[in-house]
Amino acid sequence: MLVHMTISNFAIVKNLEFELKPGMTTITGETGAGKSIAIDALGLCLGDRAEAAMVRPNEGKAEIAATFSLQNNQAARRWLEDNELTEGDECILRRVITKEGRSRGFINGSPVPASQQKALGQLLINIHGQHAHQQLMRADYQQQMLDQYAGHHLLMDKTRKAYQAWRQANNELKRLTQNREENEAQKQLIQYQIKELNELALAEDEYNEIEEEHKRLSNSGELVVSSQAALSALYDNDDGNALQLLQMASQQVISLGELDSNLNVIPQMLEEAIIQVQEASQELRGYLDNLDMDPQRLIYLEERLAKILSLARKHYVMPDELYQKHQDLLKELAELDCSDERLEEIAEQVENKRQKFLSAAEKLSKSRQRYAKELDKKISESMHQLSMEHGIFKIDIQNDPEGMLSPLGFDTITFLVSTNPGQPLQPLGKVASGGELSRISLAIQVITAQKIETPSLIFDEVDVGISGPTAAIVGKMLRTLGDSTQVMCVTHLPQVAGCGHQQMFVAKKTHKGQTETSMCLLDEPARVTELARLLGGSEITDITLANAKELLIAA
Repeated sequence: MLVHMTISNFAIVKNLEFELKPGMTTITGETGAGKSIAIDALGLCLGDRAEAAMVRPNEGKAEIAATFSLQNNQAARRWLEDNELTEGDECILRRVITKEGRSRGFINGSPVPASQQKALGQLLINIHGQHAHQQLMRADYQQQMLDQYAGHHLLMDKTRKAYQAWRQANNELKRLTQNREENEAQKQLIQYQIKELNELALAEDEYNEIEEEHKRLSNSGELVVSSQAALSALYDNDDGNALQLLQMASQQVISLGELDSNLNVIPQMLEEAIIQVQEASQELRGYLDNLDMDPQRLIYLEERLAKILSLARKHYVMPDELYQKHQDLLKELAELDCSDERLEEIAEQVENKRQKFLSAAEKLSKSRQRYAKELDKKISESMHQLSMEHGIFKIDIQNDPEGMLSPLGFDTITFLVSTNPGQPLQPLGKVASGGELSRISLAIQVITAQKIETPSLIFDEVDVGISGPTAAIVGKMLRTLGDSTQVMCVTHLPQVAGCGHQQMFVAKKTHKGQTETSMCLLDEPARVTELARLLGGSEITDITLANAKELLIAA
């Protein structure tokens, strides 16, 4: 509940401070006095857009603060706790606007963005403006009013989440489909490249092995001649070889060792050298015996090397990297094949998520149909009370699961009305006159407000176009609403003003070229005078005073 407000340097307000009570509070005043200024200022605390023009001329900044009691508002308490902004049983929203147009918002003294003030404000107060009957022409607003009355927030949330999940999966499907089309040419190229590499069938490290073997075969003549020469020098030459020379040297050193023991270590060293020469000779002989001189093998190797080098150039890699390139292409093709499988998987998910959304939307639609019937009856009854004795109100709900889908489901909602006997039901804006539209709008707002969870409601001149006995009925409707929740009503009708549990008066005065607005709570005598002014204009007579007293007594 809104309990206190302070406004400074806002529009024509210099300083304004007032308290508010439970029940229905009516706000009256002369035309142009600024009856709606407090509501405009409150809107800033609730996150409305701020402008430099809102600051009082010749002042540096405007400041508005609104204090709310949270005693019976668990939703607001939870929001404050979740955002770590809790501070006792009260909540203070404050907004500061500089003359340059910059603004800062505060919740319980902590700076916050306007979006947070707006989010909290929806849990604290609900404002019905004087142009609500114009909004009522819009299909989206009609749907909002029905959903607001139905209060099926869980169904709406489930439908919205199901829609988002479906759309997300559908977008992924579109992306994969587009990628598939774009990658088809790439896939065909990769398949062709892999076919060539599969035909080559190059094994890992095969290129290095082939290159080594080719080098050996292409130089086999030189290898034979040089190896035979080395073997002859080491072992086979009868005219003298390394082995014979080592053996002779060994015998001589052994003989010398008998003369000098310092030479005894050398025979052992020469013996090891003799063994090494013998082993090396055996290895050379075995190498020569096994040396392959196959010219056909050499031709095969040269052809295979040519293929390897050709494909390596084609793929812009070194020959020894061609095997890995083959493996990379195989992996890339497998990934493209997997994307096809992923496409089928996502397509199945899209359909499953679409069905979940349609199921949630169907439940939401049934809930709307149920509450629409309830609302049809109540608004039709209110129309009768508001001097439209033959009025009929009906909410038409058309659902099309194959048509335009949205986070709000698949319903198309239209408010239909008939105000005269024999007149068919037609869309609200086509058949209702200005006065009728105002009354129907008011009936809808009052009835839907009864289901709103916010503990405070503001009606800003929603009774425009209403007069006479109808105005008295409107006043009683609002007072009944005020018995269960805090209602503030800016009005110009004495019949409505008199129904308030209390009444506030807004006045404007000009002093030394400066205009200021004031607002005060009226006691009973002052209230009678103000109601008399509303009844009779500037001239207050005994008759208008008597009528004003009767209004208060009737209320």
